[in-house]
Amino acid sequence: MGKTFAMLTAARSLREQGVDVVIGVVETHGRAETEALIEGIDRLPMRDVPYRDRVLSEFDLDGALARHPALVLVDELAHSNAPGSRHPKRWQDIQELQSSGIDVWTTVNVQHLDSLNEAVGGITGIRVWETVPDAIFDGADEVILVDLPADELLRRLREGKVYLPEQARHAVRNFFRKGNLIALRELALRRTADRVDDDVRAYRRAESIQSVWRTREAVLACIGTGSDAEQVVRSARRLAGSSIVIAM
Repeated sequence: MGKTFAMLTAARSLREQGVDVVIGVVETHGRAETEALIEGIDRLPMRDVPYRDRVLSEFDLDGALARHPALVLVDELAHSNAPGSRHPKRWQDIQELQSSGIDVWTTVNVQHLDSLNEAVGGITGIRVWETVPDAIFDGADEVILVDLPADELLRRLREGKVYLPEQARHAVRNFFRKGNLIALRELALRRTADRVDDDVRAYRRAESIQSVWRTREAVLACIGTGSDAEQVVRSARRLAGSSIVIAM
């Protein structure tokens, strides 16, 4: 939690440097601290979409393309657009913005990544159906982890700084139990570390660096003539998938 707050804080700093920053959509969930950060930043009107017996407010993709700022803030990457929208998913809106030369900052929770969705469901007992392809996450120019210890997040929930009071009570009883939060935090940290590891590998390839950078543990597989040699190789390969070096 705090990702929208962090995004707006960074955006305000960039705007003060003269960058043309526009808010496309920001979900404040009624948080006064987050609402205060919006003041002074240009904000695009939302698009009204009639749906059944009500009107939904959606991000105005065409409005953002016409305005063509240097940077647009588009909160909640995993959001599903209302039926009748040009794209079914918000991450597809963002792809179109990027293809037109507009930089985008967005936010996503760890439970919405495709590769971690099943693991999160096993931990929390709640399946999240709005997901984002990992290729979208891995294709970002930069990923910033916004992380809070479980106790701090629970305190913020109780104080109404994450959700409105009734929403907060429901969240603490269900998804946001302390054990769940600790496990989700570990998933987020590991997934971000994997992303950084990929960046290191890509840099070494691009710069033709042959020497080993020991940013993680090495794996040494000692193989004998016994029947368990094949299992040793399999285990070493699995470990090497999350390591920089394997020696055999």
